Amino acid sequence: MKTAYTSLLVIAMLTLFLSNQIQVSVAVTCSPVQLAPCLGAIMSSSTPPSNACCSRLREQKPCLCGYMKDPTLKQYVNTPNGKKVANTCDVPLPNC
Repeated sequence: MKTAYTSLLVIAMLTLFLSNQIQVSVAVTCSPVQLAPCLGAIMSSSTPPSNACCSRLREQKPCLCGYMKDPTLKQYVNTPNGKKVANTCDVPLPNC
């Protein structure tokens, strides 16, 4: 009987733990300067994006809508080469 209570207690604790898992998220500081490694690939269709570019693009993904709404930055993000870089890096451009 003692084993049954111990098993139930362990199951209850696991259920409680799994249902209350805390998800930690890292805040992203939106800074278009962080996308500097992508500039060559965005400016030239013959230059593929580097690993550093793709990594930074993934990090800045939550910021892309803001960049697309900024008239100065939109010309880089929302161009055929900008879309190609995002596609190559497997970062879908958001619909803003």
